[in-house]
Amino acid sequence: MVSGIIAGTIIYIVSTLIASGSIPVISFLALTPILIIITIAELYRKQTQPFDSLAHTFFAIVYTALPFSMFPFAAFLHSGLNTILPHESTIFSPGIIIGFFIILWVNDTGAYLAGTSFGKHKLMPRISPGKTWEGCLGGFVAAAVIAWVLSDWLGVISTVQWIIVSFIISIAGTYGDLIESMLKRSMDVKDSGTVLPGHGGFLDRFDSTIISFPLVYLFITVFG
Repeated sequence: MVSGIIAGTIIYIVSTLIASGSIPVISFLALTPILIIITIAELYRKQTQPFDSLAHTFFAIVYTALPFSMFPFAAFLHSGLNTILPHESTIFSPGIIIGFFIILWVNDTGAYLAGTSFGKHKLMPRISPGKTWEGCLGGFVAAAVIAWVLSDWLGVISTVQWIIVSFIISIAGTYGDLIESMLKRSMDVKDSGTVLPGHGGFLDRFDSTIISFPLVYLFITVFG
């Protein structure tokens, strides 16, 4: 657990330094010995199921650390929304990240309001009994509208592309939430942790982000 958190933190720091141009891309190779050390460490922990422990550690890194490490790359080398801090020698814009989270939150809010008001048809009751098709549609529409309204202010990509991003967030975000619900059910727990009391844990608050942001970043990189 601790080793996975440390490795994830290092991955994010290295990603930020590479994205800002402070260190070369080849610096990612420095992560190799860290992952090897995590594996070797299991020899000394005397666990009854060492590969189960490794699976949990490496899955956590892939599931959480890698998606979040894409945030720095989305911010650097893009111009658009101005930042508060001056950065004359570095191209940096928080437009993609701010736009992503605004659209995501509006999608979640729209889905909740539409679901509680009109929800009748369950989306996937086996995994998440509370989700409905009506709620998903409400979130889909709300996300598209806010993307259209804020597109000129956020910049970086065109209005049409921001609306496409809202579609990606709505669809992938829903799957991210369902996957998190599936993981909790498989482990027979209600919340993913106690880091954020009242929110179900850290992963419950950012489960939509983990799946949707890598796809948004891929879309902007290829078509932006």
